[in-house]
Amino acid sequence: MADGGCAAINTKIEEGEGGYILEDVPHLTDYLPSLLTYPNPLQDNPAYSVVKQYFVDVDDTVAQKIVVHKNGDRGIHFRRAGPRQKVYFKSDEVHACIVTCGGLCPGLNTVIREIVCGLHYMYGVSKIIGIDVSHGGYMGFYSKNTVTLTPKVVNDIHKRGGTVLGTSRGGHDTSKIVDSIQDRGINQVYVIGGDGTQKGAAVIYEEVRRRGLKVSVAGIPKTIDNDIPVIDRSFGFDTAVEEAQRAINAAHVEAESTENGIGVVKLMGRYSGFIAMYATLASRDVDCCLIPESPFFLEGKGGLFQFIRKRLKENGHMVIVIAEGAGQDLLTESMQSMGQQDASGNKQLQDVGFWISHRIKDHFAKEHNMAITLKYIDPTYMIRAIPGNASDNVYCTLLAQSAVHGAMAGYTGFTCGPVNGRHSYIPFNRITEKQNKVVITDRMWARLLSSTNQPSFL
Repeated sequence: MADGGCAAINTKIEEGEGGYILEDVPHLTDYLPSLLTYPNPLQDNPAYSVVKQYFVDVDDTVAQKIVVHKNGDRGIHFRRAGPRQKVYFKSDEVHACIVTCGGLCPGLNTVIREIVCGLHYMYGVSKIIGIDVSHGGYMGFYSKNTVTLTPKVVNDIHKRGGTVLGTSRGGHDTSKIVDSIQDRGINQVYVIGGDGTQKGAAVIYEEVRRRGLKVSVAGIPKTIDNDIPVIDRSFGFDTAVEEAQRAINAAHVEAESTENGIGVVKLMGRYSGFIAMYATLASRDVDCCLIPESPFFLEGKGGLFQFIRKRLKENGHMVIVIAEGAGQDLLTESMQSMGQQDASGNKQLQDVGFWISHRIKDHFAKEHNMAITLKYIDPTYMIRAIPGNASDNVYCTLLAQSAVHGAMAGYTGFTCGPVNGRHSYIPFNRITEKQNKVVITDRMWARLLSSTNQPSFL
């Protein structure tokens, strides 16, 4: 099981008048049709009095694809995120909770901060709790300990890495979690996590609906690897690419400071090589980028060893960036973890950076009697643990506020994120059904090959 659970949410499919398909998200009135509505408090908020047409029209949608063929249909649309004129919760009746699950990621604390501040300053909500900081993650629901969150409590947390609420993997028991939600009188649940966590949120929504509870379940997608589909990017990714430059720069300095110097940098990317690809493109000092989506081989004509020797003869040094999930099929059986998984259900990977460094050194010592100096740098946990940069902090603010607006408007069983630059509400199943991966037949990978002049290894 992933770091949450698994559910099959029935996406609401509607055909729009413009020839598009709306993949809608659930609403509380789908199973509680008699709910009352209230004027949105934002209409009396002086901060928004100067904003023209601040409320989003109920029929506004966002297209998943903005480039279409002539005479083609308008494809799939999602419901546009943002505040509605009517809300389904009174400010004083809201009892919200926030939970963070899975691995660390730059920007987690910013999302927490902005959910709290958005609820408080935009909607006048005062009852907000964080799920157990001592246990963290979904397991925190089983604890009686919570932390009260106010704007004062979260004021400076965006300057820190990690999550002030704590986190964990696994520990998902749907019945116990919803029992805890019901017993505590919680009616808005904000779940921050990756695809496994969002699957868990989907299961929570289904159980909440089965019990007929007035509880909005909103997800904020988190993955540093940028492997969540549909949305433009995930928060923390920009920060990771930026911070990776420091490791690449260090590897380049080490490599060019000695004869036949090689710098190897391992970056995050279990199944998707976006961080490695974008960090390589941003750096311009990388000679070869290896990612999970693009198989490579070591020996023989056109192999990695041949390319390394060629580049060393040309420049006297080189830098290799490798994603953690690349080349796993090349590791010998003795080094593989025989299908072991972590608590999130992810396959445990071997250290491909350490392995490939030793293979390179052994090859050039035995086959070419060539002295090389190789430095291996693994900045993975240093990158995960830093606070978000300016770009990610702004992005996290928009994600958090979109989630708050959606929950207050009565939407539930959704996650939020930008689609073609417009924030949208997306059904859980759309972001958990597959992973976003680098398309090696796409222009971006071609740009990388052109930048590094590395072989395609095809």
